[in-house]
Amino acid sequence: MKDRRMTPDLAATLALNALAFLAASEDAMQRFMDLTGAGRESLRERADEPEFLASVLDFLLTNEGLLLDFSSETSTDVRAVHMARHILSGEPSDA
Repeated sequence: MKDRRMTPDLAATLALNALAFLAASEDAMQRFMDLTGAGRESLRERADEPEFLASVLDFLLTNEGLLLDFSSETSTDVRAVHMARHILSGEPSDA
């Protein structure tokens, strides 16, 4: 995601990649589901909801080890995760 402006579509794609990353680790996925109250079936149902995708990125951002592993495995700049979370959460821009 280098040198690209973060758009809602790119933010959603990044969050879906993060969800797939979490799904590859039973422990990480279970912690995410425990914290969010999401079940396996609701993951599929909610995967297109910006608020849910923002919660995936929130989870990554609260665990530095997972965040760095995700960043390394996917060649994603950590700043892109922050930007994507900001866009998906619908927070107003600082500009």
